[in-house]
Amino acid sequence: MGLNVIDAKMLSKMFLAGAKNLEHKKEWINELNVFPVPDGDTGTNMSMTIMSAAKEVAAIAEPDMVSLAKAISSGSLRGARGNSGVILSQLFRGFTKVIREYDEINVAILASACEKAVETAYKAVMKPKEGTILTVAKGAAKRASDLAMTGEKDLEVFIGEIIKEADAVLAQTPEMLPVLKQAGVVDSGGQGLVEVLKGAYDALLGKEMDLSFDIFGKAESSKKGTTQGAMLSTIEAQANAEIKFCYCTQFLIMLSKPFNIKQEMDFKEYLSSIGDSIVVVADDEIVKVHVHTNDPGLAMQKALRYGSLTTIIIENMRLERDEKVSDMMEKQMQSATLPEKNASDTQDYAAVGHKETGFIAVSIGEGMNEIFRSLGVDCIIEGGQTMNPSTEDMLNAIEKIDADNIFIFPNNKNIILAANQAKQLTSDKNIIVIPTKTVPQGITAIINYVPDISVEENEAVMKEEVQRVATGQVTYAVRDTMIDDKEIHQGDFMGIGDQGILAVGTDLQDVAFNMIRKMMSDEYELISIYYGDIIQEEQAQKLADMVRAEFGSCDVELQFGGQPIYSYIVSAE
Repeated sequence: MGLNVIDAKMLSKMFLAGAKNLEHKKEWINELNVFPVPDGDTGTNMSMTIMSAAKEVAAIAEPDMVSLAKAISSGSLRGARGNSGVILSQLFRGFTKVIREYDEINVAILASACEKAVETAYKAVMKPKEGTILTVAKGAAKRASDLAMTGEKDLEVFIGEIIKEADAVLAQTPEMLPVLKQAGVVDSGGQGLVEVLKGAYDALLGKEMDLSFDIFGKAESSKKGTTQGAMLSTIEAQANAEIKFCYCTQFLIMLSKPFNIKQEMDFKEYLSSIGDSIVVVADDEIVKVHVHTNDPGLAMQKALRYGSLTTIIIENMRLERDEKVSDMMEKQMQSATLPEKNASDTQDYAAVGHKETGFIAVSIGEGMNEIFRSLGVDCIIEGGQTMNPSTEDMLNAIEKIDADNIFIFPNNKNIILAANQAKQLTSDKNIIVIPTKTVPQGITAIINYVPDISVEENEAVMKEEVQRVATGQVTYAVRDTMIDDKEIHQGDFMGIGDQGILAVGTDLQDVAFNMIRKMMSDEYELISIYYGDIIQEEQAQKLADMVRAEFGSCDVELQFGGQPIYSYIVSAE
């Protein structure tokens, strides 16, 4: 007897397996994306999009269909990158609109969800182009509908047939887009979608995922026997490609009030008059915008009529094209496989000779990293709240530093364990882990290092000084929840202190200011404000001025941190 229904627990497992399969194959998919010049590599963009949702899905201990649908939809929307990522997030958004209404999914419901996914994705794109991920999704949804009409009940058979159709449509994409045929590849976005489906299907079948693959496999499905001459032809095609609109522009609009249908259509129409590759995705509070244009300022000026802007990304596609062509030529000249990156590639290392004491800090953000460098840190490991370095990352950093004693500043409570484990595994150097839970604590610790006293005395001083530092961090909520007796809605800003949530609201500046108010006590003399990568200096300066006016007896320092995710990180000591 076949499998007739899927519950939320199984669907969660399938989604995570699909995300994992895409993540493991993103570099291969990037290689398929040879033309036209993308707003970023398709495999990476799609992977980052789905992994954003996967993190939320994985956090649900006992998923039901409502919580699972919300995690997939909101996580993928906020994590969407590039055209392909936005379209993938819209496929998920449409799919979850249907499944959230049921406790279990059968063939009929799954077919309906696939149709809604395609409808939602096509609606989000101003001028849908066939031969892309949209075409693959549409073909799969059509096959699902046809099978449901025949009375098929077995989900294993049903999903298997859908994937076969998706593969078949994918193989035809070079016939729909001449540029794909010229390059000898299938559509990269469509390939990414197929890999998600295949990973999910393997989970349904109870298989262990085999993540090995032939890097040329799918390209050969549409054009076998790719030769050196074909590669050179591909490079030439890219080099000669015309880019009508130079700047890939992406941003979020934090709406002052919800978009109505007329506003959404008017905005899309305006964008179409200044560019192409337009995707506008509107939620109640947020609008995700993607457009290729020669004047990003016009797009943003128009958007400001509807609310404030955040997460602004502008990329010069002509420069990207030239860099990609140059890179392809270099690879062709080398005719060799480049070694894979390992964990140590995320490390910023300053090569020096042997010394008595060295320092390792975990940090993220251009400004934060520069602060640690200026204080004498030898190796910065990129990481933080959303990217926890492993024990291996720590060991690689330790190995690179030629010092008898090495202090490690984890700067996150979730990284301290990895640092301590690295200490236990190191026998030829004296490793001292200062259990810093935030970046400001790490900065305070290294500032208090005194070269003229012993390692043991420095360790004691650092640990004591770290305890005097209060830290607050402002970020946004990705789902509705209740924490510390505070009702939090998706999109709200949260001011998080050392012991919990200090402030919640819809205005970023107000939340940051109220958080600082609740952090403060009479003993503090210095307030340091580090503003993130999406905050303008003028905006940060206004917050600093408000703090100075409120706490006149304290010194207030404002510095660029450049950290992602957290708009402001604040310390008081």
